[in-house]
Formats: sequence, C-alpha cells, structure tokens
Amino acid sequence: MARRRLLLMLKPFDVYQFGQSNGGSSITNSQAFRYLDNRRKVHKDAVNFCQDILRKKSNIDWEPILRTNLSQPIRNFDLVVTVGGDGTLLQASHFLDDSIPVLGVNSDPTQVKEVEKFSNEFDATRSTGYLCAATVQSFEQVLDDILAGQKVPSNLSRISLSVNSQPLSTYALNDILIADPCPATVSRFSFRIQRDSESCGPLVNCRSSGLRVSTAAGSTAAMLSAGGFAMPVLSEDLQYMVREPISPGAAIRLMHGIIKSDQSMKASWFSKKGVIYIDGSHVFHSIQHGDTIEISSKAPSLKVFLPHD
Repeated sequence: MARRRLLLMLKPFDVYQFGQSNGGSSITNSQAFRYLDNRRKVHKDAVNFCQDILRKKSNIDWEPILRTNLSQPIRNFDLVVTVGGDGTLLQASHFLDDSIPVLGVNSDPTQVKEVEKFSNEFDATRSTGYLCAATVQSFEQVLDDILAGQKVPSNLSRISLSVNSQPLSTYALNDILIADPCPATVSRFSFRIQRDSESCGPLVNCRSSGLRVSTAAGSTAAMLSAGGFAMPVLSEDLQYMVREPISPGAAIRLMHGIIKSDQSMKASWFSKKGVIYIDGSHVFHSIQHGDTIEISSKAPSLKVFLPHD
C-alpha cells in the first residue's frame, strides 16, 4: 500500500482561556472555572490520542499544524484531518481546493447530562461537530476505512463571491453576511436573482441590518437560528435572508428565498461602508458605496467525510 501524506490541523489550546491577566474580568464561579479547565484538558487529550494513533500507522507520513499558523494554500497532501470542531474544519476549508478531502474529528463533543446539570448556572454546550465524521473513540476506525477506500468523501457546495466583477479568493463553506461594520447601523442595498447574467426575478430594495446567504451545509447554523430552514446537506442551492428588514411592505415575501444552483444573486451596496464576513468574523472583505457583489454556488466543492456516509 502506497504511503499517504496527511496534515493534522489542530485547534489551539489557548481558546479555552477562562481568565485575563491584564486586570480585566475573569470567571469566578468555581464550577464554571473547573468546567472550562476540563474542556481544555479534554481537547488536549484528544490531540494527544490522535497523534498516538498516527504514530502507529506505518503507511502514513504526517505533520501537525495549529490552525492559527496556517497561512498558505494546502498542497501535496492526500488527506487533511482537523481536530477541534466545525470551526476548525471551516478554517481548513479556506485553504483547500476540491482535490484534497478533509476529515473532522470532534475533540470536545457536547455531553447532554453535563448541559442539564449546569443549565441553571451557565451554558455547558460543547461542540456540535455537525461536519465531523469522527470522535476520539471512532477516529482510528474511520481513518482505517478511509485509507482502505471503504469510506468516500461527499462534495459540499461552497459560495463563490466577486466584488465589482473581481473574484474573491476565499470561498464560504457555511455562510456569508454582508453588513455594516457596526451592527447597530441600518444598511441600504438591493439585489436580484439572475441566470446567465439575465434577470429572472424582481429588483428588491432593502433597508436592514444586512444580508445573509448560506450553503446547504451552513443552513443549520445562523440561518436556521434566524428563522430559515435546514436544507439537504448535498444540495447545490443557496439560501438567503434579509436580516431585520425595515418596512418591507409587499416585498416581505422576497426577503427570504433560494438561489438555485444555476442562478446567482447580484447585490448593490448603497451604504458608505460595508463588510462581507465569510464563515464568521475572522475572514472578511471590505466594501463601499456603489460596489456590486455577485454570489453563487459555482465555487469548487469541498470534499468532506461526513458522519454516517
């Protein structure tokens, strides 16, 4: 069997910091303190466990990297394994094209009994791991199945973006949010759905707190929380929603809808400043008055090993 090259991408340990050393506030509740300390330990143990598994595999050459240290496109690997949660997999996706599959290992899954136990004191929810096909307990078996060709990745759609006809280099696996840098500011924009650069829907003028567009994989995240609906994970369609529209009138039915796989959305920005947030707040692109943004699912797909594939 040919040797495989594997990149192990790790969520850093310092994200579980529960206090501040610069004189700021810190958590004083002893149970919350112990809970966060335990989460850090669980994640660290998971990372060590996964590395121990890889050390035993004679047919794998592998190297670890913290997700915060990744700055260049990932090349020359046969597989990427992320250890963390959906956020770590999302971050990896920004450095991957459609040639290298990714396996997510949920290092810190939510414990239902723990959530119930602390429900009156704090939120004890850990990681959902919606896109993670493995946990620590199943990692070796899932990895062996992948190496043996018994498990194949799914192709997840991503969002392609261009601003003023210039493509952005980053694709969104979950969603994008177009809004003012200050969330309390009302934004003005318009959009319409088009096919082959020809309009196939009315022009919709908006005053609102922004516009969110999600993939099928991202439809169970912020989109669902905002009142959208979950989509089949392998759908190539996108879902959009105008956030908090002001006096939409008869256009209310156009504030939420679908961009089909053979369509795109063309939006025009009419506020002084704006930001396109890609898969959260860490990756973003600034826009200004008069810019046009084209949104579609024509980005290269991402190969992901999904739970229960």
